[in-house]
Amino acid sequence: MAAKDELGRAGEQRAAAYLSARGFAVLDRNWRAPGGELDVVARRDGTVVFVEVKTRRSDGFGDPLEAVDARKRARLWRLAQAWCAAHPEQARAMRRLDVIGITGPDPDTARLEHLEDVPWG
Repeated sequence: MAAKDELGRAGEQRAAAYLSARGFAVLDRNWRAPGGELDVVARRDGTVVFVEVKTRRSDGFGDPLEAVDARKRARLWRLAQAWCAAHPEQARAMRRLDVIGITGPDPDTARLEHLEDVPWG
């Protein structure tokens, strides 16, 4: 596995642990469908939350949260709809998009920022 992939997986692991510690039930990780992948799908208080995780060693290429632009959010919405179609027991729940940015050389101790309820498009 490439170093970039390892960094991303470590960031996703940290994000899932962070969410679990805050009362989220992690329903899915790295769920794939035509068109992409959902990093984390979680649920809390009747809301299914689709979480995009961006991990970077530094902010030299900008804040990781800025990498989730309108085009990426629209793709995530399509993937979220596909996930709901594949999981009809969750289809009636409220849905939202969150983004977690992790910045630092070690994902376990790096700065973590959590943006809740990001606009879909």
